Formats: sequence, C-alpha cells, structure tokens
Amino acid sequence: MTLDPRTPVIVGVGQYLHRALQEGGTLDDSLEPAALMERAVLEACTDAGLDGPPATADSVRVVSIIGWRYRNAARFLARRLGLGGDDQSGIELAESTPGGNSPQSLVNVTAAEILDGTIDVAILSGAEAFKTYMTARKTGAPLPWPKAPDDDRPRYIGKELNMNLPAERDRGLVMPVQIYPMFETALRAAAGRGVDEHQAYLGALYADLSQVAAGNPHAWIRDAKTAEEIATPSPKNRMIGFPYPKLMNSNNDVDMAAALIMCSVEAAERMGISADKWVFPHAGTDAHEHPFVSNRDTFAKTPAVELAGGRALDLAGIGIDDVGIIDLYSCFPSAVQLGAQSLGIDITPGSGRQWSRTGGLTFAGGPWNNYPMHAIATVVQDLREQPHEYGLVWANGGYATKHAFGVYSTAPPSTVFRHESPQAEVDVLPSRALASPEEAAGPATVEAYSVMFTRDGDPETAYASCLLADGRRAWGTSTDPIATASMCQDEWVGRAIELTPDGTLVV
Repeated sequence: MTLDPRTPVIVGVGQYLHRALQEGGTLDDSLEPAALMERAVLEACTDAGLDGPPATADSVRVVSIIGWRYRNAARFLARRLGLGGDDQSGIELAESTPGGNSPQSLVNVTAAEILDGTIDVAILSGAEAFKTYMTARKTGAPLPWPKAPDDDRPRYIGKELNMNLPAERDRGLVMPVQIYPMFETALRAAAGRGVDEHQAYLGALYADLSQVAAGNPHAWIRDAKTAEEIATPSPKNRMIGFPYPKLMNSNNDVDMAAALIMCSVEAAERMGISADKWVFPHAGTDAHEHPFVSNRDTFAKTPAVELAGGRALDLAGIGIDDVGIIDLYSCFPSAVQLGAQSLGIDITPGSGRQWSRTGGLTFAGGPWNNYPMHAIATVVQDLREQPHEYGLVWANGGYATKHAFGVYSTAPPSTVFRHESPQAEVDVLPSRALASPEEAAGPATVEAYSVMFTRDGDPETAYASCLLADGRRAWGTSTDPIATASMCQDEWVGRAIELTPDGTLVV
C-alpha cells in the first residue's frame, strides 16, 4: 500500500511525573508547568528515536493550563526546547480552549492540518503543576514563574462554550463535584439498584480502575485500593458530594505532563523515525451535549457521546467490538457509565472488558484539561505492543458536555484521516425548558440529586433536579439536616416533593 505522504502520524509520546512535594521536597524543588512540558517533550523525542526536539517543527501546541496563567504558554515551551519562540522564529504558537476534551480535539485538528498541508511537524503538550501551585497558595509563598505580556497571545484552537446559565449560577450550581453526582443518582435509579447496592457497585468499578493504575508506571497513585476502601468514607476518604467519597473524584493534586510528536509520513521518513514507532489517527469526531444541564432531556444518557463516538468508529470503518484498547474518560464514576452505555461497552466489574489504559483521573491523575493526552500517549504505546488492535480514546469536558473521540492503529487508514462533527444532529434532540423558582413553586418530582458535605464529614446542602407536571425542569435545594441525611441513605429519585417560591425543597 502506497501511503499519501501527507498522512498524519504520531511518532513520539512522553509522560513525566514530578513528585518533589509528594516525596518531602520543598517548593524550591518543584517545576513550573513549562518545565514539566519540556521534560515530557524530551521523553517523546527519545521515544521517537530523535536526539532532541525536531528543528523542523512548525507548531508548538499547548493544552490550556488551569494552575498558572502564562498567557502564552507555548512561547515559554518553545524557548525551553530551543525552537525560538519569538515572533521572528516563524514557529506557530497555539493553545487549546479549556476542557477535558481539548487534548483529543487538538489531535483531531492537528491531524487534519497535517493532511491538508497547513503544518508538517507539530509538538503537542500539556501540564499542570497544581500540587505545587496550591501548596504555594496555602503557604503564601510567591512562585517565580514567568508570564507573557498582556498583549502576547497564541493562536487559540477550539471554540469556547458557555456551560452555565445565570439561573444555575444563582443557585450555586457551578462545580463538577455538584453535577456529576446528580448523573450518578439518575443512573442508579435507572439501574434499579438500592443505595447500598449501588455504592458497592461503584467501589468494585473503581477498584478495577485502581488495579490498572497499579500497573501503570506513569500513574500518580499506584497502590491498589479495594472496593471497600473506595466505597467506604474514612478520614482519608471523606465524602465530597454524595454518593462520591474522595476516591471517586478526579485527583487534581498532581504535578505531571504529557507530550506527543505528530507529523506527516513524509516528515517522519525525512527525520529517519522508524516505522515501528508510527501510530496513525484513523478518525476523530467532536460534539457537545445541549450546553446547559438545565436543558438536557435526561441525566441518565449522553446522546452526543453515542452519536460522536459511533461516527468516529464508522469513519474508521470498524465497530466497537473491533476495538481492543479503550480509554474512557473517568473523572467520576457517572462519566464512565454514561460513556460506556452510549458506546455499547460492558464495564460490569468482572466482565473482563478493558475500558481504561491509565487508571483514570483518580488514580493515574487528573491534571485538569490534560488527562486525555496521558491517555493517548498510553494507548499509542499499547498499540505498538499490540499492532493488530485498534485504540479508542474518549475525552470529555464540562459536565459530560464536550466530547472528542479518536480512533488509532499502527496500520495506516484505508483512505485518509477523517474528521466530522455530528453537532447538527445533537442540536435537534429532545430538550427541556427550565422553570424559574417562582414558576416552579408547588409539587414536583425529584429526577436526580447530590448532597455536598462539609470537610468535617457532615451533609450540608442538597441540590435536586426536579420535574414539573408539564415536563419542565426546576432546581431545588435544601439545607435541612433531616432531608440531607435521608438523601444519603434512601432513594429520593422519583420522590414527590414541594418547591417553595425561592426554590427550597420541602417534603
């Protein structure tokens, strides 16, 4: 088979963990995100068999960083790599928009631009030094890390998406730790499990994830946890937002980086990179659910995952049963279940179906937007070891809102890399209107809920999505200790309640 010389290929991957603070070091021993990315890129160069960063690189692309606002992080990385990074060097400096979908979306865009000749060799990287950043904030210590001038901005790749209605912000509903537990209670009710039974199910699900991390040299937490440890609240595993204790939440308290080197087949041959390092992106898709959770038809399904994930497989000419290497985004257990359900993957503990290659955002580490780059790097290495398999990566951002998919193989695609977005199909799917607190006053039915806990381990505030008789959704909250305690012990989905004109939930 003669390859189109413009065929995009991943030729090098790197991951780097910096455990200075975890191992008793001080802030002086820590590294800024650009330095972490530099280490990961150099690892990727070594992986590709290169002596250093490719001098012919024409784009440095960085995943949006949460913990330190460089303004133009790609410039600082390019300088560290000796690739110029000034306006006269000619190298493109780019950054993704925020969201856990962005690393895979960045790969999709980069593959398309390599194919059409816009670029030839690209370095993709992302990092968070969030453990260091938060330690400095807590101690009041300044961090001597650089920032670009206000007017120094990179090219932004991707589109911003407003995901919070004013009515949600007014209610205080702005954090993933509040929303993903609502998905979980809706999934629990749909599965017909009791509260204790479902907690045991989640413990077993995440024990499987922990076992994967234990075998991943790039995972942040490598000591395997049992299902009971994960599901049972304890001083080291306090409840965050019911039904999730800490070990079911994304772990952002990490200092870690990942990097990919992408180029055309022609460039790979020119740089002398061995073909046994090549992994081809076959297809990619991007789509998002209805942007505001208030307007979703249900909390128990993700139709954009079904459409975009199915489309990526269709574009690659395969089905889900043809994929042997899978990494599902796993910020919270509900994300895993929603993704698996939409893609047709059996994740039942003990089923033997593989669904994570890293150990997920709890155990492998959840460096905010950049987790999927670690997933892609791991899948690339797995595919080299299992060259007859296909790999699938699902990346997710927001409140199970923004989705990106990539299908990979060591075999080249039968045609060319293909990318689509089925967004128009998603946009016409059923949705719900949101009633104001005044309009919703009166009887309603609980559809989904979460209970936020204090750091002392007490249930504090319940947030409930409620359905009105006319099908509209309304938000209800409660700080009543009897109600919040009951919500953590009994099934409240489907319960008839009353909403007051200010949105307070009462029985």
